[in-house]
Amino acid sequence: MTYRLGVDVGGTFTDILLIDEDTGETHRAKTASTPADQSVGVLRGIEKVCSSAGITMEEIAEVFHGTTVATNAILENKGARVGLVTTDGFRQVLQIARSFVPGGLAGWIIWPKPEPLAALEDTVEVRGRIGADGSVVTELDEDDVRRGLAHLREAGVEALSVSLINSYANPTHERRIGEIAAEELPDVPVSLSSTVLPELREYERTITTVANAAVQPQVRRYVSNLEAQLRDGGVEGSLSILRSDGGLVSGPVAAENPVNLLLSGPAGGVTGAAWVAEQAGFRDFLTFDMGGTSTDVALVQDSVPRIGRETMVGDLKVRATSVDVRTVGAGGGSIAHVPPLTQALRVGPQSAGAAPGPAAYPGGGTEPTVTDANVVLGYLPTQLAGGEITLDREAARAAVASIAEATGLESVEAAAAGIVDIVNENMFGALRLVSVQQGFDPRDFALVAFGGAGPLHANALGRLTGSWPVIIPPSPGVLCAYGDATTNARDESVRTLVRRFGDLTDDLLRTLLEELADAARGTLVKDGIAEPDQDVVYAADLRYHGQGFEIPVTIDIEAFDGAGAGLASLRASFDIEHERLFSFVLDNEHELVTVRATAHGPRPSVTAATLADGGEDPVDALLERQPIWVQGAEVEAAIYDRTKLRTGNVVRGPAIVVEMDSTTLVLPDHAATVHPSGSMLIRPLDSTPAPTTAPTPEG
Repeated sequence: MTYRLGVDVGGTFTDILLIDEDTGETHRAKTASTPADQSVGVLRGIEKVCSSAGITMEEIAEVFHGTTVATNAILENKGARVGLVTTDGFRQVLQIARSFVPGGLAGWIIWPKPEPLAALEDTVEVRGRIGADGSVVTELDEDDVRRGLAHLREAGVEALSVSLINSYANPTHERRIGEIAAEELPDVPVSLSSTVLPELREYERTITTVANAAVQPQVRRYVSNLEAQLRDGGVEGSLSILRSDGGLVSGPVAAENPVNLLLSGPAGGVTGAAWVAEQAGFRDFLTFDMGGTSTDVALVQDSVPRIGRETMVGDLKVRATSVDVRTVGAGGGSIAHVPPLTQALRVGPQSAGAAPGPAAYPGGGTEPTVTDANVVLGYLPTQLAGGEITLDREAARAAVASIAEATGLESVEAAAAGIVDIVNENMFGALRLVSVQQGFDPRDFALVAFGGAGPLHANALGRLTGSWPVIIPPSPGVLCAYGDATTNARDESVRTLVRRFGDLTDDLLRTLLEELADAARGTLVKDGIAEPDQDVVYAADLRYHGQGFEIPVTIDIEAFDGAGAGLASLRASFDIEHERLFSFVLDNEHELVTVRATAHGPRPSVTAATLADGGEDPVDALLERQPIWVQGAEVEAAIYDRTKLRTGNVVRGPAIVVEMDSTTLVLPDHAATVHPSGSMLIRPLDSTPAPTTAPTPEG
């Protein structure tokens, strides 16, 4: 037997999923995250899951890891001190930035502009200039370079970024500076913009390169430390890290390009959701990942997540390919409060996190959270995470009572219901961002809900969006780890080529795409994936000539068959996407800005588990009945053990389904049908299909 291990580190919990590749059987573990050193929680979780599965760590063939090390370094402003080398005259590139201020009118008055990741005093200019066409306008002054690097060495920079004007067109000057830096700053990691982001627009290229340098030392130390601890623990298999676009890269590659890991954690959830939705027979769906601190949502069409060209973390926006995930500060630990000026109930974005945690947690805080509200309403069992956390109902009631008092509500239950309703609306707003505001009707999509808290709110989100069925995957609390373990290796190669279509030919573009494909394949070949086992997809950033922004469009490489239909196909695809986004097209000539090739390794052959038939009645899984508060009144709900549910079982609301890593609430007038893949499909009762299970044998 061989085993794959998926690891996802969140702000509150570290999730571990062990998969038997032959049978599809899974074992899971959930342990508290260790923010000071994430590898401690990871190793603790691996030991725990191996113990429950009855195997040794030596039997793990591969480890796949979604990490928040890079994300946390940015959010907590704990990145390295970065030195920046720019072209003479461009020293203030980060300070000038882009003229964008979040918020409404006059937002600039109260918005504190974030400090650049590379301070002005740690930025040096060097003489030398590359033209927009890639020609050398002024030769690089190497003595000037050495003087600048000596200044940065004396300043004590911990990482170096190099971003010269037009280096995307000709990287020779940047590469030479990198060679000199190896002599002048031998122990300092160097990020070159021509390697990190060889694309047009100097500010986006510079901020992305500086962000890469800022997190590189931390990520490099973490990857090296984790690999060493895995080896010491007996794990001989390789370590792969999840990129923001849902693909995997080896540990060393991840350490060199950590800017591509900023949405590593959320991307794992989306790829895992795609896996389970496909098993249940759905290809178009929204994803809803609610954890302890935040909620991440995304849209998947035809089983392919929508990919964006920008990644946003806090106030930082970088140009890096990532799953188009939107995040709101709404999680189980989100704190409810009543501002004195408005006397209106608010929930989040402040979070109790893992420390002190909700009031119901052992050693938790005193402020009311979403988790406390769910405890008061009776939705949560007394123990979470397989018994690792015991909930204190009286402490939860005491915390939520402060909200009832501040708002004048007649009962603690009414205050708790208000907290849940508001956090649901906050998450509904995020789902609208990836659907309605992108031109999609959420009623055309299913809703895949996961994360530790997602299934508890999923039924309510289904009612708000009209997205049916609501799919609750097996082990929803560790689905991100499942996504880490069931995705494939990936790398991309990019080139900026600003050309009007009139200056292009099919042959010219196809030759360029083939060059990029060879470069992308090369990285995977180094990781042991043979070229015949790889697939390559192509994309381009297009615009109308004179337009100030680009739209990414997939390239149909088969159209470039020598018959001259390639550019025509690309033009038509752009017009369709432009009309979908903006409801019009123009007669302007089309312009190609950037092209990219992305190489994919083979998807792992993990066998999907299948549940045995159990008939419609879930009585064998019934644990007890208890009162809960729902829709403004106390009602009796059935409590079910999910591990005992079988294919065809129909759980009618009001009901609660409990399992080790999550809890699902089925509302009145709704029912959850168990699919053979193990997912529960929640629909309104009037649209719940009849079970299609085989009859139960007599006797």
